[in-house]
Amino acid sequence: MIRKDPVLEHEWHPVAIAADVSDTPKQVIVLGEKVVLFRTKQGVKAMKDLCIHRGVPLSLGRVDNDEIVCAYHGWRYDGEGRCVCIPALPKSQAIPLKAKTQTYLCQERYGFVWVCLGEPREDYPPLEGKIEEGLLPIWMGPYPVQASAPRVIENFLDVSHLMFVHEGLLGDSEFAEINDYNVHQVDGALVTDEIVVYQPDPDGRGIGVDNRYIYEIYTPCCVKLVKGSEGSDEIFHLFLIVLPETETTCTAFMLQLRNYAPDVPDQVFIDFQNTLLEQDKRIVEEQKPELLPLDLQAELHLKCDRVAIAYRRRLKELGVTIGTE
Repeated sequence: MIRKDPVLEHEWHPVAIAADVSDTPKQVIVLGEKVVLFRTKQGVKAMKDLCIHRGVPLSLGRVDNDEIVCAYHGWRYDGEGRCVCIPALPKSQAIPLKAKTQTYLCQERYGFVWVCLGEPREDYPPLEGKIEEGLLPIWMGPYPVQASAPRVIENFLDVSHLMFVHEGLLGDSEFAEINDYNVHQVDGALVTDEIVVYQPDPDGRGIGVDNRYIYEIYTPCCVKLVKGSEGSDEIFHLFLIVLPETETTCTAFMLQLRNYAPDVPDQVFIDFQNTLLEQDKRIVEEQKPELLPLDLQAELHLKCDRVAIAYRRRLKELGVTIGTE
């Protein structure tokens, strides 16, 4: 277990795409805590991935009649974490009251499964009220990354890397200049002005265009990109939600929404995003220091870095410790 974070332990974290969670136990890591997920008739359950008897992960077991069964000695736990059967215990003896494992708040919304280890600040995950109806959704991930969650988020917000890390797709190094812009607080979120970027192939369809970017920051691990171009009614939204696992590892999930190309298979967009993620991983997994510096004097910043500066300031104001220094 890594050190507790006064902010992130009370946030909802995406742990899986909902369609990927079945009645086969699945282990995930949330803020250093190993958690087992499994689907029951009442919905997805999340609990500490540990049998209280001899410390074996419950994710090694199976689910039977909505109960998770330990692979070692067959102890059975219900969805509330209570041990309801100990095969070796004579039926005349009561199950000890201490025979239980910790459960966590868990909910299935917006196509993801979310877990909160502490007392959630909000009733619903950060996508609540931020998804425009009528758009075509694609769920993407999981994308494991050997880098801190704040590093991955900041890379997503970094517009000036598009022309070099994603050259030929999201940018062109011959058109690397970034227009001046500001960052504003809007209903608790951080929102940028429009940033114009020439993109040779912005979504995998091979159509070059001058796109206008707007970044929105909702929580330390949930951000959104709104992209459009002048003279077009095409709408493109991309949410990035990152699960902090340890100080220097995380898993990213994405939700893409659009109002165009209904006949283009989802896999075309997924393959394109997979390519971009691999290009980004090559960079963020090598960045030093591994933890994101919140002291603005620790690195050199330019005007084009205003959104990153605003993000770092927000993390410092909130008191986020995991993945930062």
